[in-house]
Amino acid sequence: MPNPNAIVSRHIRLGAPPDRAAQEQIRTEGGLSVELDEGRRARLDPENPRTPGFAQVLDGLEKLGQPVYLEVDPETSAITDLLIPLVARVIALDRGDAGYEVALDQSHAVHTLRREGPDFSGIEAELKAALESGSPVIVTEDDAHEIIDVRPFRPGPEDGLLLPDRIIMPRRPGALAVLIWWVWYWPIWPWWWWWGYRCITPAHAQQVFDAMAATTCNPLTVPPPCIPFLYPDDGCWARAHEMARLMINMGLLPRKVWIQGSLHTLTRNNPNCYVNWGWHVAPTLCVRRRWYWFWFWSQRMVIDPSLFTTPVSEATWKSVQGDPNATLTQTAASDYLWGQTDPTYALTNQKLAYYRLQLQNRSNLPGGPPPYANCP
Repeated sequence: MPNPNAIVSRHIRLGAPPDRAAQEQIRTEGGLSVELDEGRRARLDPENPRTPGFAQVLDGLEKLGQPVYLEVDPETSAITDLLIPLVARVIALDRGDAGYEVALDQSHAVHTLRREGPDFSGIEAELKAALESGSPVIVTEDDAHEIIDVRPFRPGPEDGLLLPDRIIMPRRPGALAVLIWWVWYWPIWPWWWWWGYRCITPAHAQQVFDAMAATTCNPLTVPPPCIPFLYPDDGCWARAHEMARLMINMGLLPRKVWIQGSLHTLTRNNPNCYVNWGWHVAPTLCVRRRWYWFWFWSQRMVIDPSLFTTPVSEATWKSVQGDPNATLTQTAASDYLWGQTDPTYALTNQKLAYYRLQLQNRSNLPGGPPPYANCP
């Protein structure tokens, strides 16, 4: 059965805006009150050391119009834990011995539903219904991406969430398509000379990488417009689109590379020291390496501060993601999410704000902010 002490609320209203230091205000007023759906209330306990962080995340969720999952003390209504749900459509349910692997269209993380988990049958029914109908749901999971709660989501007039159309993953291009591509872009064509001059030097590529990495968020304050590289679990497409925007503003010509597979990537920025993905994406740049006969020899280098400290080849980028059979797909920089575009960057900005809050909420856990010293 669902956790009786859990509240999932589509709307949040703090009793007073945290316009001064959260801890000072909470202690002065004896604990802030949080108004939730259906007239329910929860209390921010001034004695809980995580409360200032709760207040900041709640304020951010209220401004974004995002739902919240709260666990409360049944006697005092004090908030004991806070999780940030994901509003998404279910695109696949893969049954296994331990339960299900769940693919969501607003996520590249691997989400799991454990058979021994609480309310397995109820959550299973909700996920199957959502898969069949194509309707979005509110999915709450723990920090290991194990699903603990699923609720229907029916957008109302006050909801500010922006959901793109349902995503259909593309197939790899066939051999004929690849052959046509190579014929068209054959390097001895005259315009390739001009393109070679548009490629950048390795030193310039490192400067671009450093400029992207410098936008990383402080995990405790996550000031916009920082990019949450320290939350590698999810949101790569928004990070990639924002980096592509910044590169275009620098006069560069980025593209993107997408990887699909059973990806298992080691990282010090997750408490479990790894992340599991169904796919991942990052921007690429054409980097000039040397002259070869009468044209430049160049290659596309991946700019991915969530995994590296320097530009790397597509082969190197693939090699650290744990699946040698994974497939790569190159696209234009305008591809926001598997063929969908975001020319105004409204979806990008919303997703970055959402994952900044996920980073801030994770940093409020007892283990503190990333990177984690226990990870190799």
